[in-house]
Amino acid sequence: MPSEPIPALIAAVRDRFGPKAAVSDPADIEPWLTDWRGRFHGQAAAILSPASTEEVAAIVGLAAEHRVPLVPQGGNTGMVGGATPPPDGSTLIISLRRMNRLRAIDTGVAVAEAGMTLADLHAKADETGQRFPLTLGARGSCTIGGLTATNAGGTQVLKFGTMRSLVLGVEAVLPDGSIHDGLSGLKKDNRGYNLDQLLVGSEGTIGIITAAALRLVPAVAARSVAWAGLADPQRALDLLRLMQSRTDRIEGFEIIPADCLDLVLQHIPGTRSPLGGRHAWHVLIEATSDAADNDPAELLQPLLAEALERGLIEDATLAANESQAEAFWRIRDSISEAERADGPTIAHDISVPVADMPRFMTVTAAEVEAAFPACKASGFGHLGDGNVHFHVRGDGVPKHGPAITQMVYDLVTLAGGSISAEHGIGQMKLEELERLGPPAKLHAMRAIKQALDPLGLMNPGKLVR
Repeated sequence: MPSEPIPALIAAVRDRFGPKAAVSDPADIEPWLTDWRGRFHGQAAAILSPASTEEVAAIVGLAAEHRVPLVPQGGNTGMVGGATPPPDGSTLIISLRRMNRLRAIDTGVAVAEAGMTLADLHAKADETGQRFPLTLGARGSCTIGGLTATNAGGTQVLKFGTMRSLVLGVEAVLPDGSIHDGLSGLKKDNRGYNLDQLLVGSEGTIGIITAAALRLVPAVAARSVAWAGLADPQRALDLLRLMQSRTDRIEGFEIIPADCLDLVLQHIPGTRSPLGGRHAWHVLIEATSDAADNDPAELLQPLLAEALERGLIEDATLAANESQAEAFWRIRDSISEAERADGPTIAHDISVPVADMPRFMTVTAAEVEAAFPACKASGFGHLGDGNVHFHVRGDGVPKHGPAITQMVYDLVTLAGGSISAEHGIGQMKLEELERLGPPAKLHAMRAIKQALDPLGLMNPGKLVR
């Protein structure tokens, strides 16, 4: 049963902001108590739903007064349980989904509230002939606040970087209830520590992001999407290097092993293989142009022909139209969904130096399979930025999951990489970060958390403790 402060806080929020600001019907709360992958399930007596930054600030102040921890939540599409409350019912969820307005849009910048979905921002930017150059499979549900708080990546990092590179400024409510307004997006501001960038990737542990000023770029006037089959990841990296030496228009370059493609074709209705033959590995390539008279297909076609002549690829095809281009991307975006449909899976979102990614994907998969014969290991992801989605699936996962993860993270650390490339730490990777994280960085993170959130009320049990 929740302690007395929780009902008192719920009542105080309702008295001040009305019934919509505190949802306590168990049926309405239930869908938000479990993470997207179904690994973590928590309890909360209510979801607090502010409609403005001022309401967030007031609720945070009331939470501090009643000593009630808060778990910030956006679209609840995270992969590491970062937005899931603990199972003991000791916290309340504070949802930013009612704060979903686009406050402003101009050339090169948009100011979006935390609850706005990525898909809605894409649509609004498109209306002005611009785009927000970050996308991922959950774009219809994930929110700007969640993307900012987790420093999300996606499939366009190769050219535009992660969320950190696209955030020009942040508005946030700090643990003491004060409002930080960094939305001016000044290009020059040398007044000491950059609080905006500290909040990016902080996973709601030192403040609640309520809005962000975001970089926009010109809309894509033309794009060309290609799918190529090849023998191994090293050839894929050589292909990427060839293309990057000739052009700066390569925006996406995804590597996919044959077994991941097979799972998508098996479990995702309406999908089909882009190539007729069998290939051990595949790459999905997108080139873009912001000028309608500059067709990127005319760039990709000779590059693919040269790659075929050099033996870097075995076969390739260009999407004939937008529908086919979307079908190619749907395969890539559906891998996690297909794996989840297939059975138990452990997902490791990791990064290694780009030059080492081909070796890591093949050698580590073989080592994991040798150590755990009932499992199948696969690496796929964003080759140009070193981000490997290293997934292990099979009957051995439920029994050996922790040992598998420890082995993978040990090998990542040995390779000079990171145990979290773009999904964050949340609660799933907290112990591993404490075990393997750089000591100086961990010390600094704990000091920052203690200084800004001395009561420990901001998303407890996530990222740092």
